[in-house]
Amino acid sequence: MTRAADGIRCMMMRGGTSKGAYFLADDLPADTVERDDLLLRIMGSPDARQIDGIGGAHPLTSKVGIVSRSAGPDTDVDYLFLQVGVDQPVVTDQQNCGNILAGIGMFALERGLVAAGTDLTTVRIRMVNTDSVAVATFPTPGGRPRYDGDLAIDGVPGTAAPVEIAFSDTAGSTTGALLPTGNVVDEVEGVKVTCIDNGMPSVLVSATDLGVSGTEQPTDLESNSGLAERVRAIRFAAAALMGMNDVAESTVPKVVLLSPPLNGGTIGTRSFLPVRVHTSIGVLGAQSVAAGIAIPGAVGHDLACLPAQGEPFRIEHPTGEFVVRIDFVPGTTDVASSVVYRTARKLFDGLVFPRLP
Repeated sequence: MTRAADGIRCMMMRGGTSKGAYFLADDLPADTVERDDLLLRIMGSPDARQIDGIGGAHPLTSKVGIVSRSAGPDTDVDYLFLQVGVDQPVVTDQQNCGNILAGIGMFALERGLVAAGTDLTTVRIRMVNTDSVAVATFPTPGGRPRYDGDLAIDGVPGTAAPVEIAFSDTAGSTTGALLPTGNVVDEVEGVKVTCIDNGMPSVLVSATDLGVSGTEQPTDLESNSGLAERVRAIRFAAAALMGMNDVAESTVPKVVLLSPPLNGGTIGTRSFLPVRVHTSIGVLGAQSVAAGIAIPGAVGHDLACLPAQGEPFRIEHPTGEFVVRIDFVPGTTDVASSVVYRTARKLFDGLVFPRLP
């Protein structure tokens, strides 16, 4: 690891609808306290504007991916996701991030951790946060990642090359069960909820049960102080039922407000992060919503226009929709695997200079 004063090797990438700083593990301190302090200074936290760092003043743009070669034979690289607080001096590994994941295979190839395929490259990624595996496949003509392409994803301007991400073991990856409480429906803080974990522990709530339509813009929901307090209370109570203990400084579980789809999709969503409202929805959050509403009797099941067998779920969000295909164990609502398509783009590669302690 180089001295911070000499700069830290860093690649900034947009992954899906997020943006983050990507590092090799060897370029950061091994001690987690020292590492987290360094990352706070790199991102410019705590400061609502992150004016003295490379963070983008929003949870979706204050993210870090740390990558190393896998020690085991079943995966190529290990990926640790860290959510860096914006106005709080917090760095947490309590959740995964499927959007930052979209750039991990390309970053690993750029850094020489994996070899390129002829036209396509497949990278098997161990997601350290949940000890689960994702397989990313992306175009590599001439042995280099191709970033330009024709795939558009809602929430990102323009188009880019597709990244196929296949998941096979996300159900219960954080809590140990697809339905962490053992129930399809629980009642917390006077409302019915479905607690679901298909890669992202989530609490599904009907928007109308909280006095909103679920079609409001994120800023309108964020400015509703009464709603924020109810969401906070529901999150804490549901987390206890899910066996997650104290989540005051954690970003999970997410509370997701559900509403009928407006634009031909499967379900409408507004996802809390846990305080700010997502301008779209996370990869693993979309997978968890889809798995939850597929269960008869679950919150959102009766609001949804569920797809025919084999067809994808189209999860509507504030800036469009997120498409995810989920394969269920035949005859059940147990998740066998899922596939999403994302895009990623390298923004800069070089040295980042952290704020001095």
